[in-house]
Amino acid sequence: MGLLNATRGLAAALCLFALGACQNPGIRVDPQPDTAGLVSIDNGRHVFWASSCAACHSSTDQNSTDSLALGGGRALQTPLGVFHVPNISPDAATGIGAWSRFDFTRAMRQGIAPDGRAYYPAFPYPSYARMSDRDIADLFAYLMTLPAVANNPEGNHLVFPVNQTFAARIWQRLYLRLGPVVELTRATPAVARGQYLVEGPGHCGACHTPRTVLGGPRRTHWLGGAEMPDRTGFAPNLTPHEAGLGDWSVAEIVEALRPTSPPGDADEGMDAVRANLVRLPESELLAIAAYLKAVPPVGPVIEY
Repeated sequence: MGLLNATRGLAAALCLFALGACQNPGIRVDPQPDTAGLVSIDNGRHVFWASSCAACHSSTDQNSTDSLALGGGRALQTPLGVFHVPNISPDAATGIGAWSRFDFTRAMRQGIAPDGRAYYPAFPYPSYARMSDRDIADLFAYLMTLPAVANNPEGNHLVFPVNQTFAARIWQRLYLRLGPVVELTRATPAVARGQYLVEGPGHCGACHTPRTVLGGPRRTHWLGGAEMPDRTGFAPNLTPHEAGLGDWSVAEIVEALRPTSPPGDADEGMDAVRANLVRLPESELLAIAAYLKAVPPVGPVIEY
């Protein structure tokens, strides 16, 4: 049921979705970020930590918890092959320094590179697509203030048919959607803010939600726990189910979002994410916890 089956599933999908190379009609083809007024570098920094950008994109020879050298290069081992994390520093030659804000917005909203290639969802743009135009614009402005790192990471090495240029387009046609993942009635402001953070910049579902045979999120089991993409373990159930956070208090969830390793010692994985989240104000962590207590409880679909 995991990513390994996506190879077989995608091969079948090639015959069934000839229109998959077309852009998903539910996503704006030409996103135009609001250009009125000045961007906020402070808010961009806030969005940066909420999105845990440094957890993946910090250069391989830099510490992942506090380095702002975003030269990329990390190798992500998956059953579909090896993904290499790109350089998102403002270096013009090897990073995103030559990108326009439009280029950045389209990448975040649609998963489309400036040259028109479709990105693989290892880049969690399906979550980032839910971010506000203002947050995306501010994040881009903040990234442009960080050190330029000259580093050209190795390309991806993926299995057939995932390595075909149209495979990512087909995936987008099937799974790239806007709007909330779950419908919450009478959500408090804290729950609504937590929903935005978890479903948007926090991209928690990328690890904590099981996937279909085509590698898409199994929305009926949103945040119900899943095998990690690199198959090194399991991301736990984050719903109020008894197998997840059912008997956890909001305060206990907030505490679990704090780093368990000393500063500078966090490795890849949740500790690296915690090292980013801890830079957010307490109100944001409380909002995340409130949302996790409000989502529908679902049981695991895999054996732990």
